[in-house]
Amino acid sequence: MKYKKITIYKYKLCEPLSISIPELSSYTIETPYFTIKNGVMVISKNYAWDGPSGPTIDTKNSMMPSLVHDVLYQCIREKYLPISTKSIADKTFHKLCRKNGMSAIRAGYFYLGVKWFGKKHVIPPNSNTEKILLA
Repeated sequence: MKYKKITIYKYKLCEPLSISIPELSSYTIETPYFTIKNGVMVISKNYAWDGPSGPTIDTKNSMMPSLVHDVLYQCIREKYLPISTKSIADKTFHKLCRKNGMSAIRAGYFYLGVKWFGKKHVIPPNSNTEKILLA
């Protein structure tokens, strides 16, 4: 995966990325920036994201998982996917961290971080749902 640092978000994808997420095979999403169809996500060249969130260091083994996770959270926030798919996004993130060589301990901390603290990032801004889910 090729990416470069930029100023507004942090990173920009330099080539398209395709990844299989079989748990999402029943969804079809098409935007100029990414698609999900038949359980395959394709993220377009120039998609920008902020890398891993939280108190962490951006490392090679965390970049692709953070990119995929950010796209999935964006899909939920923009109502392309239901909020119930947050657990799929979080588990996919953990699986990709491990697949990319991240230690089990670090991947576990990352997973717990998104599982416990990610709710506010999947809620559309100014949504009544936010009060219900964050309570």
